Amino acid sequence: MAQITARVPDALVGALDEAAAQLKRSRADVVRQALERYLEDFDDLTVAIERLRDPSDPVLDWDQVRRELLASD
Repeated sequence: MAQITARVPDALVGALDEAAAQLKRSRADVVRQALERYLEDFDDLTVAIERLRDPSDPVLDWDQVRRELLASD
């Protein structure tokens, strides 16, 4: 496992320490989990943006979809 170093504001370290204490986990565990979640969200956002920019991806008309869904009941 690799080790990284980052400089963060004192207030952020304080909040990290509080979270770690409440979770009964180490700073490293909290930072690792936060990075994992951030990167998952980043990947999801990247995919969403790529789909929005894809001209071959069809755009649905909400009113038409709603009518079709209501008609299927």
